[in-house]
Amino acid sequence: MSEKTRKLRIDFHVHLSQYTYHKPWVTEWMSRQHPEGYEAFIRRYSDPGAFEELLSAEGVDYACILAELSYVTTGVCTNKQVREFCAGRKRLIPFCDLNPHLYTDLGAELHRKVETEGFRGIKLYPTYQHYYLNDTRMYPLYRAAEDLGIPVLIHTGSSVFTGSRMKYGDPLHLDDVAGDFPSLNLVMAHAGRGFWYDRAFFLSKLHANLYMEISGLPPAKLTTYFPEFSRNTDKIIFGSDWPAVPSLSGNMKAIGELPISKEGADNILGGNAARILGL
Repeated sequence: MSEKTRKLRIDFHVHLSQYTYHKPWVTEWMSRQHPEGYEAFIRRYSDPGAFEELLSAEGVDYACILAELSYVTTGVCTNKQVREFCAGRKRLIPFCDLNPHLYTDLGAELHRKVETEGFRGIKLYPTYQHYYLNDTRMYPLYRAAEDLGIPVLIHTGSSVFTGSRMKYGDPLHLDDVAGDFPSLNLVMAHAGRGFWYDRAFFLSKLHANLYMEISGLPPAKLTTYFPEFSRNTDKIIFGSDWPAVPSLSGNMKAIGELPISKEGADNILGGNAARILGL
């Protein structure tokens, strides 16, 4: 990895400020994260230019923008919304979502999303959409992602939102997927948050193609959740879960102050993501 690539700052986990719709409990929760005025915040950052200005102010070079089709639990941010938000903006990397309850040919649809529509990754929401990651109906999607050379970001662990089911977010299900698709880069969003920190850490050490992503986790707690955190910095990726976590630079600064090497911090804050995104 070049020095320039290592020093990139990449947020691997960003949602749009405005969805097509949120469930009421999500809107209420988000409003509490922005007591200064959630509606004004949404209006401002629905403009991709304003969002890029925020990235510059926060010291972020690239952001992965995530679609979400979770009709039952959280809400909907369509693939079209994400595609249009990122269009013509090299710093914004679009990730689609394919809810397996909505598509019959997941592999063909992913090929279409990448080859025709320009998506560069996919985000999966098993905890919200209620399916097991090692269900064989997901295998055509994994095969397509492996063939296309794109990363798969996956919600693992807990959620505060009504209707979510934690059993679907167990990282152990990715042991099958990582073994069956050894050239597919798999990224565990939230790193097994709650029950499964140790499981996520062990699996990321076991499988060369399986990474931990630490969005939604307080940086000050990382070495508590993962006692051997400093030994795994080549397999850990920074994500903010913006706009749920408003301060990108604050979290990046806190990670840089952890008892890890400078090279390790650079890997976490952008180098590892740059490698699997092909930047």
